[in-house]
Amino acid sequence: MSLSISCKKKTEETTEPPVPVATTPTETVVDEPVVPVTVETETAPSPIERLQTLKGAMGDVYFDFDKSDLRDDTRATLQRHAAVLDANADINVLVEGHCDERGTEEYNVALGERRAERVRSYLVSLGIDASRMRTVSYGEMQPKASGHDEESWAQNRRAHFVLSINE
Repeated sequence: MSLSISCKKKTEETTEPPVPVATTPTETVVDEPVVPVTVETETAPSPIERLQTLKGAMGDVYFDFDKSDLRDDTRATLQRHAAVLDANADINVLVEGHCDERGTEEYNVALGERRAERVRSYLVSLGIDASRMRTVSYGEMQPKASGHDEESWAQNRRAHFVLSINE
């Protein structure tokens, strides 16, 4: 009897060389603080802001001494005022007539009224509804300038506009 013991023959394993893998350089990421972004949306101005803006567009108009006639520069200014009023149909106007200190109080109140009415009539002729406007005269009682010279008097001979929103 013969017995033989043997081991299994070793097989050589072949391994393939590793395939090169492309690597990307690593980036250093720095966390920056998050800054909140405020997106401003267009909101309608408040009624007070709107009136302030319109008031700036509706400056005083001026008159010659002892006159209520509209000067050429006054007509041009009133045409711009009419455009503002036309674009803002919900705005009402109080036209105040003013005078300088020369003349009697009664005379100046009447002259201030004629000035305010002349302005109102001209704005109506430009297409502004008369029901949106009122007039008042303060004569010499509310001067714009306090001096007692021609420059001050010229500033006081005016029509002033007080605006309100028709609700």
